[in-house]
Amino acid sequence: MALVTGAAHRVGAAIVRHLHATGYRVLIHYRRSAAPAQALAEELEGLRPGSARTLAAELLDTAALPGLVERARAAWGRLDALVNNASVFYPTPLGAIEERHWEELLGTNLKAPLFLAQAAAPELRRRRGAIVNIVDIHAERPLKGHPVYSVAKAGLAMLTRSLARELGPEVRVNGVAPGAILWPEQGLDEAQRREIVARTALKRRGEPADVARAVLFLLRDAPYVTGQILAVDGGRSLGQ
Repeated sequence: MALVTGAAHRVGAAIVRHLHATGYRVLIHYRRSAAPAQALAEELEGLRPGSARTLAAELLDTAALPGLVERARAAWGRLDALVNNASVFYPTPLGAIEERHWEELLGTNLKAPLFLAQAAAPELRRRRGAIVNIVDIHAERPLKGHPVYSVAKAGLAMLTRSLARELGPEVRVNGVAPGAILWPEQGLDEAQRREIVARTALKRRGEPADVARAVLFLLRDAPYVTGQILAVDGGRSLGQ
């Protein structure tokens, strides 16, 4: 059974669909997107009854995260996998950064994965489960105009490696670092998109399914892999 955060749409929904298609029961976490989360759960329930549920939670409310994990565990009596996918992304150009930007970007992208992992650790140890964190290639190479987001994802990369040390040998912890998969909902014009694609070795944009397949590999098919971050970026991180 897998809990996927931020799973109502975009990459999170693709991860949920792919895990479900391979036999996982899935818990679809959302914050405000109740309607798409419920629609996704109903879609998956129609394919396999008793296999999908939704869970609402505010990930910035750290005190509520153990309760989220307990509700996930109680759904089917176990928790085998945690996918920390939920993310907040927006520009924070130097000179315009506010403390609330730091709190929201660090809170969602770094703090919540830490405290969710801590809350889930006892159950994941019992199940010899796994965690996958959705990082970003900009954890290694900062994105101009987004210093706070880049710092948050860099922290998540180190958290991934640290948790692998802390939770081994029972629990494996890895990350997936996507590149150009889905464009941000605002802020990139067509010329910028073409430029990003041109920097990849494969000269094309990826698909959410590419990330979902990487997540499944790390959860199910990589029993001797932990503390690693797999770039799913079409070769963009090669630096050409």
